[in-house]
Amino acid sequence: MREFVTDVEDPRLADYAQLTDMELRTRLESAQGLFIAEGTRVISRAVAAGYPVRSVLLAERRLGDLLALPTTGTPVYVVPDETAERLTGYRVHRGALASLHRKPLPQTAALAAAARRVIVLEDLVDHTNVGAIFRCAAALGVDAVFLSPRCADPLYRRAVKVSMGAVFTIPYARMNGWYDGLAGLRAAGFRLLALTPDRAAAPIGAAVVGQRIALLLGSEGDGLSSRWLHEADQAVRIPMHPGALAAGVDSLNVVAAAAIACHVLVGADQARPR
Repeated sequence: MREFVTDVEDPRLADYAQLTDMELRTRLESAQGLFIAEGTRVISRAVAAGYPVRSVLLAERRLGDLLALPTTGTPVYVVPDETAERLTGYRVHRGALASLHRKPLPQTAALAAAARRVIVLEDLVDHTNVGAIFRCAAALGVDAVFLSPRCADPLYRRAVKVSMGAVFTIPYARMNGWYDGLAGLRAAGFRLLALTPDRAAAPIGAAVVGQRIALLLGSEGDGLSSRWLHEADQAVRIPMHPGALAAGVDSLNVVAAAAIACHVLVGADQARPR
């Protein structure tokens, strides 16, 4: 059902208001159980993953995108280009936006029971990093992702966009508490490996053998907290080239580290005797 709307204050467009205001959007989306997906490909992946669509917003100049969108029977609001920019707070380059209902997250215990190789994110606050890590995890075959309570929302618009919809395909759960959040994974039989740049830590390739493995990744600035480092069964590192160390480069950013670690994590499991 296509409807042409010109008034930026029209209540039918409320789901799309001020998309660049992270604090506002975090409150609104949590309270209303919605999230925003951007671009026909990402929207299609969300629909394929079973997320119900509330509505679609199209800037008038991108009306042709309508043909590439899945048919959902929900309203499609077509707005003038200037209205779209005033409404959302930015120029909508990718054309289509969709507002979708969230689905209930699985309980950590249930998700852990069904997984073998998982990553655990402690307090990553950058939505772009979270989305990129989900894309790495999905591409490389990680079974699931666990989030500490303060970790950024994987369904925030920027995380969804950067992940190219990977947040819809890899299961994830959010821990109820940080202080004892790792206890459930250990009780489920996981060996906890803490990724750190500490040169005293074991090379990751030598540590990821057998067993069910949960790889802990820390925040963008400080890395893992001292508590989670202490709670881990072993600290592991990605070996750096000697020349890099001489140049003062002793670590990678969290997304690059996650990509390498996921490759090692899954590759070791695939290589083990069956």
